[in-house]
Amino acid sequence: MTADTRPPHLLVHPGWELFGSDRMLLETARALREAGERVVVALPTPGPLVSHLQAEGVEVLLPPTFVLRKSSLHPRNWLRSIRDAIRGFVASIVIIRRLRPQTLYVSTIVLPLWPLAGRLMGVPTVTHVHEAEPNAPRAVTIALYAPHLASHRLIVNSDFTWRTVAGAIPALARRATVIPNGVGSPDAVAKPRARIDRLRIAYVGRISHRKGPDVVVDALALLGDAGVDAELDLIGTVFEGNEAYDRALRDRADDLAVADRVRHRGFQSDVWPLLAEADVLVVPSRLDESFGNTAVEGILAARPVIASDIAGLREAVGVYESATFVTAADAPALAAALTRVVEDWPERSRQAVADRESARERFAPAQYRRTIAEFFRALARP
Repeated sequence: MTADTRPPHLLVHPGWELFGSDRMLLETARALREAGERVVVALPTPGPLVSHLQAEGVEVLLPPTFVLRKSSLHPRNWLRSIRDAIRGFVASIVIIRRLRPQTLYVSTIVLPLWPLAGRLMGVPTVTHVHEAEPNAPRAVTIALYAPHLASHRLIVNSDFTWRTVAGAIPALARRATVIPNGVGSPDAVAKPRARIDRLRIAYVGRISHRKGPDVVVDALALLGDAGVDAELDLIGTVFEGNEAYDRALRDRADDLAVADRVRHRGFQSDVWPLLAEADVLVVPSRLDESFGNTAVEGILAARPVIASDIAGLREAVGVYESATFVTAADAPALAAALTRVVEDWPERSRQAVADRESARERFAPAQYRRTIAEFFRALARP
């Protein structure tokens, strides 16, 4: 087979797993491949995402990459961060010079050097903003978004994200386009159970304080105290370096005497079989979410969803009757909402089945891919 030597679209991404932003990177690459384009993706390290990209005919590079994490800002890590930034910036220049891409797509704002490299090398550059934290200190928000002033365009995944960007740097928001995430699901999913004996609760996402799985563990204990039989599947893993949170979560379950009803399922590239086993999905985030991919997956699985009452999650699934919202980090409120699911199960399960059909149309990945492909055609146009 003859190697494809056409100028590619170069996509750079800070992750390698299959969480929300990773899946959107995959959908973006798939959109360009369906349009007949050559696509090269640069990742910081190998992981599950690589094989999925290669299955789409995408070339994958693993260059040194500077990813702006909170740990990068700690004084004890400054020397290492400076070293990684220099290595990453040099690598980006070398890759752009070698590939001479049509466009450069920077996935997430934690890659601050790639927009500058793209601008310096004269490549039409777009940043896809998946993050929105309007309550973060203004100086921190500006510092995170400012490097992306070097990008020619922005994609934001929700109106909530756009408003957050506008509140931080208005000039950046003026070059932004809102393109909602596409979220795929199987053609058919298991129907909810006819009746509830033991309530099966699922949590899908990062195991972190920000995402709130500890709130679900506390709620599980409260359900037991109220005589509601329930169990919990925690589906996800911690970030490297955050293992202490995972240990604390397990200790908390032991202290509350619910460890025998909590299953740690780890990372799952295919969550649909586990959602099929669940009765209800919880999204207990403590902080703002720019877009609720996991909440949407719950609706697409035809399962009632209980989510924190924050703007990004309301924007994603607030129109669905099977979605319920509770105060963030409020275990009693979450336990009460779960109890109502059991009490009203026939109606809740009926609503969940009906909501799946409308969500499939609203979040169709094919629509996302068509919109993204057109966006890139315009971006690459002289």
